[in-house]
Amino acid sequence: MKAIVQDGYGPADVLRLGDIPKPVPGDGEVLLSVRAAGVDPGVWHLMTGLPYLVRVMGFGLRAPKVRVRGRDVAGVVAAVGANVTGFRPGDEVFGTCEGSFAEYACARADRIAPKPANLGFVEAAAVPVSGGTALQAVRDCGRVRPGHRVLVIGAGGGVGSFAVQLAAAFGGEVTGVCGPDKAELVRSLGAVDVIDYTREDLAERRHRYDVILDTAGNRPLARLRRALAPRGALVIVGGEGGDRWIGGFDRALRAGLLSPFTRQRLRGLVAKENSADLTTLRELAESGAFAPVVGRTYALAEAPDAIRELHKGHTRGKLVVTVGS
Repeated sequence: MKAIVQDGYGPADVLRLGDIPKPVPGDGEVLLSVRAAGVDPGVWHLMTGLPYLVRVMGFGLRAPKVRVRGRDVAGVVAAVGANVTGFRPGDEVFGTCEGSFAEYACARADRIAPKPANLGFVEAAAVPVSGGTALQAVRDCGRVRPGHRVLVIGAGGGVGSFAVQLAAAFGGEVTGVCGPDKAELVRSLGAVDVIDYTREDLAERRHRYDVILDTAGNRPLARLRRALAPRGALVIVGGEGGDRWIGGFDRALRAGLLSPFTRQRLRGLVAKENSADLTTLRELAESGAFAPVVGRTYALAEAPDAIRELHKGHTRGKLVVTVGS
């Protein structure tokens, strides 16, 4: 089968379209005929092995343990392994797996769910990683409730575009932070106000927000806290930027250390993948609470270009690699 593979860490040039054996589903796994695969920052981290913390976490010290990139997936169940009872061949599903930039991929049965009926494979592939992260940020960490003033930084990006919609669906009054080219998009997603970060410093505003979801950039904690209500919640999503050792995760670590000594709740979020959240996302999508924003699609052979484009920043919504038909 065709797949995007790599034999060592590095820039997108280390990726190549190659022929590898079709995987065989193990105990508790299903084999998917991949139709589409989302592109998220985690793909870049696993490709480059940066920050080095990624390698220490078990993904491979000198080279990636999993040669095929990609985690978001939407496709059709082709076969099931032992002890899988919830899925059968022909089921249309979405979720996460290792190696979705390929014609076939194996996924754990507890990391997939039936695809939302109102979404095509491309739209569904945009949801699992970014949508799941946004859901946990809004619901679990931010605890957004009706009437909460919610600030979403990076509101036009992958996680941010979901966070705006989900925060609004949970009753929040959402302000989005983005560049001028995404302002109309962010308003269309449900934001009642938009801050153009190229012209305005959010910390200088008189408004104080009950929840701040920082999905982009590396603004200092002190500036973010100035925009936060005295008992508000700051959620730092991911860890972009920073040095080669721990990257941008240092802000999340410092937030967690500081939180016990202030009335504000400060924490970093590393999302946990699970089928229960996928089911919630499916229900929300089918109810019309959110719609994925797909900025651009790429053919499988163009996956390295998709990763390059993502790493430049300023992507509208999600980028998606199309595979089967």
